[in-house]
Amino acid sequence: HTRFKCDWSSDVCSSDLNMNIFSQSTYFEQEVLKQTKAMTAFCRDLHQNPELSLQEFETSKKMAAELRIAGFEVTENFGGNNVVGVLKNGEGPVIMLRTDMDALPVEEKTNLVFASSKKVKTDDGNEVSVMHACGHDIHMSVWAGTIHTLAAIKNDWSGTLLVIAQQAEEISGGAGLAIETGLFTKFPKLDVALAYHINPELESGTIGLTAGPIFAGVKTARIKVFGKGGHGAYPEKCIDPIVIASRIVLDLQTIVSRELSPLEPAVVTVGSIYGGTRPNIIPDEVDLELTLRYYSDETIAKVIAAIKRISKTAAQMAGMPDDKLPVVQIEEAETPPVVNNEKLVADLKLLAQQSIGEQNIIKTAPAMVGEDFGKYGRTPENIPICLIWLGSTNTELMRELIAKGEKPFPLHSPQLNPDYEKTIETGIRVMTANVLGLAGR
Repeated sequence: HTRFKCDWSSDVCSSDLNMNIFSQSTYFEQEVLKQTKAMTAFCRDLHQNPELSLQEFETSKKMAAELRIAGFEVTENFGGNNVVGVLKNGEGPVIMLRTDMDALPVEEKTNLVFASSKKVKTDDGNEVSVMHACGHDIHMSVWAGTIHTLAAIKNDWSGTLLVIAQQAEEISGGAGLAIETGLFTKFPKLDVALAYHINPELESGTIGLTAGPIFAGVKTARIKVFGKGGHGAYPEKCIDPIVIASRIVLDLQTIVSRELSPLEPAVVTVGSIYGGTRPNIIPDEVDLELTLRYYSDETIAKVIAAIKRISKTAAQMAGMPDDKLPVVQIEEAETPPVVNNEKLVADLKLLAQQSIGEQNIIKTAPAMVGEDFGKYGRTPENIPICLIWLGSTNTELMRELIAKGEKPFPLHSPQLNPDYEKTIETGIRVMTANVLGLAGR
């Protein structure tokens, strides 16, 4: 087989993949099964001991310990609780494997024997329950199991693994902090970055692949609407900002339906409105908060321009002076779209066919949820990335639900109930196969 020469900006690179590495590797299968057993137990521990974003202190220690056992050079507290590991194994590509670590402020209602009962205090002093309701416990277990498997079969591949256990994905902060701290400058130069996310809508034992955009970019917008307050009995002496805000909310609905092409996906959602104190008082101000979702920079630019125009026009129609027109603020920090490199997806599909069979690879549609893994592909290094959906619902349960016309509990649900062992096995098998195929001897 040819050595790694793949350039994902070129026309083809599938010929450089090692397609028979799985049959060549003496220990591939037994290591996958060994790590599946170990990591299923590890996952239960992680599930029972979740930590919120930026509080992953004990979780990061556990990730660092797994790296050291596998023989990696370990850097802890990299831009916070991020943990970075490097394993050099001769000449070849540098492949990044990423997992997220943080949990959610959700009270678990699964009745699992290893369910989380953990409660913590947030920065504002409130006590909240904590749960791995987005599958990050599985992501970490697959990540650790893949690392151990690849370390055990080092004779079958050549290159460098740069791996990161990332903090604060749920608040979209961990990836950015890692990049700002020097992830792409202080460690070996990357050729490709890979990650998983569980998907309850897919059966365990399967993966989902999407070429191009898979997750949406996310921005938060705030609109402060001004008025002229006064007594509710004398509306003619006032300019009501609640009416202006209401007009803005309605007109915002025409951005996606009438200003964008039907082939240009976007979401504009007004999630909150704050204004007024009493039923007989017309207030001076009203605040709106919006979430914006998009797949392309061109689309979000159109959306933002339309929001500003609509807000300004609504206030002018009500007679507000130029110095009291609405203020539109777009949050600087953003979660960019996750855009899977199309050629990389094609190659990983070929590898997955060898490891789990073509029938277990599902072509999935893009989703409008956000994921900060996209930040790794938006730097000047222009690194090809791919996020893979990992099916997580037990096959028999899925069939029962379909027969009833029901669906599995979704991500972020307090009743999320993945098929842990099968999902972890599939994740380890496929991600190990990816590395063997891209860097196999």
